[in-house]
Amino acid sequence: MKYLITGINGQLGHDLYKILNDGKNEVFAPTSLTLNLTDPVTIYKSVLEFHPDVIIHGAAYTAVDKAEEEKEYAELVNAVGTSRLVDAAKMVNAKIIYVSTDYVFDGTKKAPYKFYDDVNPLNWYGKTKRLGEEAVLDYEKGMVVRTQWVFGINGKNFVKTMLKLARTKDEVNVVADQYGAPTYTVDLAEKLVMLSKLNENGIYHASNSGDMSWAGFAKMIFAMNDIKTKVNPIPTSEYKTTAVRPLDTRLDKSRLANDVGDMPSSMDAFARYMDELANDEEMSLVLKEAKNRWKK
Repeated sequence: MKYLITGINGQLGHDLYKILNDGKNEVFAPTSLTLNLTDPVTIYKSVLEFHPDVIIHGAAYTAVDKAEEEKEYAELVNAVGTSRLVDAAKMVNAKIIYVSTDYVFDGTKKAPYKFYDDVNPLNWYGKTKRLGEEAVLDYEKGMVVRTQWVFGINGKNFVKTMLKLARTKDEVNVVADQYGAPTYTVDLAEKLVMLSKLNENGIYHASNSGDMSWAGFAKMIFAMNDIKTKVNPIPTSEYKTTAVRPLDTRLDKSRLANDVGDMPSSMDAFARYMDELANDEEMSLVLKEAKNRWKK
């Protein structure tokens, strides 16, 4: 199959390319210089010349707080750019899988969100991603995969931030009233590839199994690395951000499980991620420093 991947320099795009570039598929993973979501010429040119069977659209404007100040640009990337990519997909009859976010929900349900639940984004980032969803869902070969709390080898994430803080901090304050599930980009990438081979459309939810708070996630990160940095749970009200965050965006993944199987547990995913970090030049040093600090 011929795959076009957007967001190659991100966490998910990096792992998607590794999985798909196996000699069995033809993969085109343009950088933002070649396929710029703010430039329609590059969008149509990339799609029409490569003529993919499947587009996996992971590129996005993801700076949640900054989006409140750069509303026009965030919308141009996440909504307008996605709509143009859908138009291009239609021209070549390609399936398009759009990677979206739990931030399309307001977090007030107090139970895991099903794929058909009503959306109500609280921040501009979530609103622009929802507009992108609508463009994709208006196409009979469009699929939306919502995920959350991603971590991977390529780029910044919560795990790396916590480990870097542990090198110098005895204590860290972490929000304890926002709930979701960590998602390892390797596992997510594998499910996206599986979904790409199905004759399905519509919405799926995908994250590793094992919901927790951000504070709980931080505790797991430290405990599994024998790091003694203390996690102080704090409410969202004490952690001021420009954009409003929903409190409980746990996702119901039953449709995913029924069609392509469950994703592994969060703990299993995190253990494998630690093995990956141990082989990364920068992060292996960070891990070593964080662990050695508590051996003194």
